[in-house]
Amino acid sequence: MGTAMAVAVVAGLHTEARAAAVARLLATVPGSVALHHDLSSATTGHVVRTVRDATGLLSTGEAPLVNDCACCALREDLVPELERLAAGGRTRLAVVELWDSVEPKAMAEVIAGYGSRSLRLTGVMTAVDPGLLLPCLANGDDLLDAGLAAAPGDRRTVADTWARQLEYPPVLAVLDTAAADAEDRALLAQLHPTARQVPIGHGDLAGAALAGFDVEAAAAAQHPACALLPAEADDGGVSTVVFHRDRPFHPERLYAALEDLTCAAARSRGRFWLADRPDTLLAWDAAGGALCVESVGPWLASLPDAAWDLVEPVRRAAAALDWHPEHGDCCQHLVFTSPGLDRDALEQVLESCLLTDAEYAAGRTAWKNLPPAFDAFLEV
Repeated sequence: MGTAMAVAVVAGLHTEARAAAVARLLATVPGSVALHHDLSSATTGHVVRTVRDATGLLSTGEAPLVNDCACCALREDLVPELERLAAGGRTRLAVVELWDSVEPKAMAEVIAGYGSRSLRLTGVMTAVDPGLLLPCLANGDDLLDAGLAAAPGDRRTVADTWARQLEYPPVLAVLDTAAADAEDRALLAQLHPTARQVPIGHGDLAGAALAGFDVEAAAAAQHPACALLPAEADDGGVSTVVFHRDRPFHPERLYAALEDLTCAAARSRGRFWLADRPDTLLAWDAAGGALCVESVGPWLASLPDAAWDLVEPVRRAAAALDWHPEHGDCCQHLVFTSPGLDRDALEQVLESCLLTDAEYAAGRTAWKNLPPAFDAFLEV
């Protein structure tokens, strides 16, 4: 692995910032090239691949669509092309510049999971223009309507795609821009407080691209059951509210409050507990005024002891932090981040959705008979 070619992924909807980050890497890392698949040509039945270095274009090619999916074509073509570069023996770093709406998690896992001895994933970063952070996060348009869909059936929105691009990597390549203000920078810091922010114009972007990357750790940090969620914060007109309780939500009251809760913050996410589904861990993911709720399996407290040995250590560690003597890891852990966040009003709505003392005392058998208001979300 010591002689394997280093590969770094640069993602992001902010095209100018992404281009600047790639150009900086090409200029500062000798023997580096950039590989890019342009998915905008997918309507013609293929995607266009380009390879360039700091001096200009080196080669172009086409990859046919796979199952009418541009992203599938990218996956099929990416690693073989990287291996071709590695076989040439002259490339020190291959920078994979992802197309606008392609998410870094999927491509990082493709590269790392391919098992190629000639490739080593050394960095993943998302390029950010702080001045465009909030407009993208508030944009609930479908990618298809915005001309950014990676496939005809792509149902993602600009906001939820951007949120995942922003929160996955350990490094954010930040464009130096006078248009960004203190609020923009505070929002960036609170949305991904553990990220290393590297200024594109004068930071050590090359060091970040070659530092190493752990695919499993990055995936665990985003998994709803053990996500490294932001902590309470209040700075620059931006607030982060953490709602952590050990009592389940009443399904009907929470459902009735969804619009208010979804629109209360630019970004909210976490895990939550519904009384009528007491054994099911539910994920909350909201951006751009839209909410996604999905089941991500059982709470660990609902599993038999013998099953714990099959659970990843990071999941067990996360459960231990939330552990309650009566109901284990079942809890509410939701995080809301936004400029101008009305903390008191938000917490009041959330508290009103919890079971009352009398409802809680009735126990799990009674809880399961409550009206199942979330069936539509969970496709039951």
